[in-house]
Amino acid sequence: MRHSSDGVIIVGLILGATFGIAGTTVGSDAVRQIFWAIDGVGVVVATVLLAVRFLRGGDDTVAAGFIVFAFGETLLISGTAAGLEGSVPSFGGGVALWSAGLLLISVPKTLDSWVRAVGVVAAALFTVVAARIFSGDRLVPTSSPLPFFAYPFIVMSFIGWIATVFKERRRPA
Repeated sequence: MRHSSDGVIIVGLILGATFGIAGTTVGSDAVRQIFWAIDGVGVVVATVLLAVRFLRGGDDTVAAGFIVFAFGETLLISGTAAGLEGSVPSFGGGVALWSAGLLLISVPKTLDSWVRAVGVVAAALFTVVAARIFSGDRLVPTSSPLPFFAYPFIVMSFIGWIATVFKERRRPA
């Protein structure tokens, strides 16, 4: 079934994946902050539209997961302009909400199993990041090994969500 929002969802998730990873790897604070602002806005728009889609389809839990994920992303955006050190509190809250949202999206048997598995791994990794921040560790968004090596799992989740949109487009109405 075709939805008028398909293109916006796909572009938002591609912007999120591309500018999110690029922002993590650039050396300039100003460029990082701009990249992460683009990333965050794209992801919020895409996940809210995905929430509407799943809500209309009757899958309240997955829809709620996308809403919670969007809430987490808004916290991440809010800390971006504060720089790496200044963003730690909102980053901790944001990734905690990412984790909860990913679990709500991934536990129901709505999406393909590989998409769900990647989402659960991402949720577990970002739960560790959030727990460390809330217990006093000053993990910045570029810290390694975590959260740095957890980001590819978010990107893979985005790819899975895009694949879901394409899969739905191929289904007869």
